[in-house]
Amino acid sequence: MKLDLPDTLKSLNAAVNRLPVNPLLWTIALCLGIHVFAQSNVPAFPDPGKPHMSRDNQRSLGLQAAAQVYQQMPVLPDSSPETQYIRQLGEKLVATIPPEHSWPFEFHVVAQKEINAFALPGGPMFVNIGAITAAANEAQLAGVMGHEMSHVYMQHSAKQAGKEETTSMLAGIASAVLGGAAGKTAGGLVGQLGQMGIQMGEQGLMMKYSRGDESQADAVGAVILYKAGYNPQALADFFKTLESQGGPAPPQFLSDHPNPGNREQAIEKEIENWPQENYAADSPAFQTVRQHAVSVKAYTAQEIAQAGKSGEWARLNKQNGAIFSPTGGNTLHTAAAPSNAVSLTNGAVVSQPGVLAGQEMVTANLGPVTIQHPENWQVRMPEQQGQFVTIAPAEGITKNGVAYGVLLNGVAPQRGERPNIDDITAQLSQNMQQNNGLKPLGNAQAITVGKVQGRSVMFESASPLPGANGQPQPERDWLVAVPQRDGSAIFMIFVAPESEFARLQPTYEAMLASIQLR
Repeated sequence: MKLDLPDTLKSLNAAVNRLPVNPLLWTIALCLGIHVFAQSNVPAFPDPGKPHMSRDNQRSLGLQAAAQVYQQMPVLPDSSPETQYIRQLGEKLVATIPPEHSWPFEFHVVAQKEINAFALPGGPMFVNIGAITAAANEAQLAGVMGHEMSHVYMQHSAKQAGKEETTSMLAGIASAVLGGAAGKTAGGLVGQLGQMGIQMGEQGLMMKYSRGDESQADAVGAVILYKAGYNPQALADFFKTLESQGGPAPPQFLSDHPNPGNREQAIEKEIENWPQENYAADSPAFQTVRQHAVSVKAYTAQEIAQAGKSGEWARLNKQNGAIFSPTGGNTLHTAAAPSNAVSLTNGAVVSQPGVLAGQEMVTANLGPVTIQHPENWQVRMPEQQGQFVTIAPAEGITKNGVAYGVLLNGVAPQRGERPNIDDITAQLSQNMQQNNGLKPLGNAQAITVGKVQGRSVMFESASPLPGANGQPQPERDWLVAVPQRDGSAIFMIFVAPESEFARLQPTYEAMLASIQLR
């Protein structure tokens, strides 16, 4: 085999000809050694690990929390110079993250004076006006954003919700159909976010991280900065600026992000051996936006909390065109009507192929139950106690209910009681008939789900989706209830218009076959 060396290496090869080793092998080894040494200190992203909470759940909870921010805080419209700039900067930072560990990040700006920023599980991120005006240059602002994005990358909020709490989420949000409490875990969106260290208080939405989380976010944020072409020292510089403004009331960012100890020194030590690059420190775009941000009317945390109690921000945001419209897969889209579309009761349209199941299946971890579902169907978590987890295509949901898809919930018995699955199914059936007008089409049948024997009942009701002729059409609702070891039960309702149920039944049966119970 002939190996041609570049001209720059031929002289090196000649220089080592007198060495008592094969000169060609020496040259190759030396070159490889130089290459490895040059790359050894280049920063790399760490493995974020795998928390017990699924990506679907994190994304869904983050989107719901983001929607609440729009209800309780003044958010600038997407068209504002600040939001446009923050999104462009955010996209530059996101591009550095390995795709297999990235999230559908989206960026928003809050008209709040305090220096702060926060990123929610799954990617929604909010930057205060105060953070934009406090940064000395673009690199410092990028550092703040990179730090927050690192919390999402490392899935810190999801890791706070331990396995026991995550497992109890579905039970915690369940409707107590049998009249009992669904457990000690707080239900609904507030309860679930509380387990993740996310709270809405006088200071607005607050993310509570440990000092270990902060150290990781500093380290990963520095990597994001470096790979985006900024000097990672800017992150340490921004923290120095914040600490210089301490006093009796330190900046809100430091209150929400506890100092892990020697923060600036730790960042500087982390980056001291990284190869030097031709860093970008600032940009004309940042200085223009920063100057404009000074003129934007901003509010203190106390003013925001007070006005939020009366719903003032929800009204003003809508009036100003600041409407939450997530870019991720959980968004409900209404497309132009195709030729085979049928009209919904709310004036939207739905394409029949759009509601059919895709060929690929993905897994959703809902705590006590893991279930596979079509990749083109989204998981939507409930906003308050008693509501269902929904797995459905976006086009299958109307303002009057779910026309296609699966609804999941849980029931817990009264304290001291332990009803069997037949009693639970009978109670569920009675409740569905009395409160929802469903008509059973036979008696309960035995069914095995996740190696556990449950019960199955088919019901008939009116679909929220009119038929092709515009007239009301009947619906099939397939109830499947499965007992849990603690005496509670999980139940699912598979829904489709009567005329379409047979086409979707194989998908529903495949979903049941995929279920794993804990």
